Amino acid sequence: MKVLVSDSLAEDGVKRLQSGADVDVITNLSPEELIQKIPDYDALVIRSGTKVTADVINAAKRLKVIGRAGVGIDNVDVEAATKKGIIVLNTPGGNTISAAEHTIAMMLALARNIPQANSALHQGEWNRKKYTGVEFFNKTLGVVGLGRVGAEVATRMKSFGMRILAYDPFVTEEKAQQMGLTLANLETVLREGDFITVHTPLTNETRNLIDDDEFKIMKDGVRIVNCARGGIINEAALAKAVAEGKVAGAAVDVFTKEPPTGNPLLGQERIITTPHLGASTAEAQVNVALAVADQILAIAKGGLPTNAINMPAISPETLAVMEPYMMLAERMGSLLGQMVGSGFESLELIYSGTIAEKDTRPVTISAIRGLLGCLMGKDSINFVNATTTLKEMGVKLLESKTESINGYSNAITMKLTKNGVINMVQGTVSGNKEKRIVQLDLYRTYIPTEGDMVIAVIDDKPNIIGPCCVVLGEGNINIGSMHVGRMDEGQPQLMVLSVDQMVPDDLMKRLLQVPGVKSAKMVEL
Repeated sequence: MKVLVSDSLAEDGVKRLQSGADVDVITNLSPEELIQKIPDYDALVIRSGTKVTADVINAAKRLKVIGRAGVGIDNVDVEAATKKGIIVLNTPGGNTISAAEHTIAMMLALARNIPQANSALHQGEWNRKKYTGVEFFNKTLGVVGLGRVGAEVATRMKSFGMRILAYDPFVTEEKAQQMGLTLANLETVLREGDFITVHTPLTNETRNLIDDDEFKIMKDGVRIVNCARGGIINEAALAKAVAEGKVAGAAVDVFTKEPPTGNPLLGQERIITTPHLGASTAEAQVNVALAVADQILAIAKGGLPTNAINMPAISPETLAVMEPYMMLAERMGSLLGQMVGSGFESLELIYSGTIAEKDTRPVTISAIRGLLGCLMGKDSINFVNATTTLKEMGVKLLESKTESINGYSNAITMKLTKNGVINMVQGTVSGNKEKRIVQLDLYRTYIPTEGDMVIAVIDDKPNIIGPCCVVLGEGNINIGSMHVGRMDEGQPQLMVLSVDQMVPDDLMKRLLQVPGVKSAKMVEL
């Protein structure tokens, strides 16, 4: 295998690659230079600098894998790579320890007022009383999210003599007992935590997970840490809670907009900030370099990567047929996940018509990836681990095929069961490969397969849709299209409004206050 490394990579990673491949390290290539060189290579290793566009991918003749030494793959056209059967992989676990240690460093600095005391002493001020801190011993640490980083933080903070109280709907009681911590619902964690640290991905479900109402139920003098993603904690609400003294202090490494400008978290002495340094250690850079090298070498030997973002390479002929169904299933899964949320017990897929005659395994994996990706973060769910993750969550997977097609030449039906209630979505692919979502629960209507939309259930009465549109218009939200479906006259209707941008939480609350609106959800596909 011939490998091109087009961004700076830790030397250990380069040496690892050289142990089993022919490696060229050529950095700072212009887009035109990369397009000229890429036809000669089987693998491309990048970090954040190289932009792997559709033009680069289309110019590739031998490329089998694109490896990102890091987590984010915003600089890779994954769709174009998938169409050519190219594996795109990343290294999400390489910076786990660095992120966990930075969280603990921030927590220590917060507890002992280290940055403020250091700054004061450099300015000639000696005031020990002013910077009196608090101990961790016998305090309760509330951990929101027990993924890789959250679990590492919890494990390490136990050594300080802290009681660990954690919220994570995807973690079982058995695993929590093995870790020596107590699982609880989010409200309990927020009520009882002396320190609270968040470690969830940023999704529609976790955006503003901690807001004004959540701060109200916390202990007076609680301390907050966010080294996960900006936006999980509402920044304005946190700044207000610190200013009013409800929160004794906060430590923040991540922001909704980076670099932050005019951010309410900047400028308050009791809010410690760092410029997204969670993964910024020499060791983390070596770890991600070795992780990407090992996965590429595994592929060179005919194996599979451990962190593929898209499906492991399949033949272009097979992909040409299945790709529309895979994309449709992923969007349907994401729609159901955003509508239902976490905590479901089973997922059922029913394939009808022409698709029932095909190998539907990649379609099933796509559906799971869409479902779990919107809840757990797209970077953490891929085609290699989607089914395994679903199984580890204890979710039952059911698949069946039938000739019944409900008037369509093909159909995919997904059913999600939560607390005994079944939610359903159905979609189809037309002859020209157009993907359509045609039913949600009992409502037959058209739902777009991409973009931002508001999905609401409203009373079947006049003068409800108009006021909803007025609310969005007053919030400067433009409506691109509208579709309405109903079960029967007098029964509640389903209203789908395609919008040009995400509707903020305060505007969604206003929408729910419109008389006749029974429910409303913001969905991003």
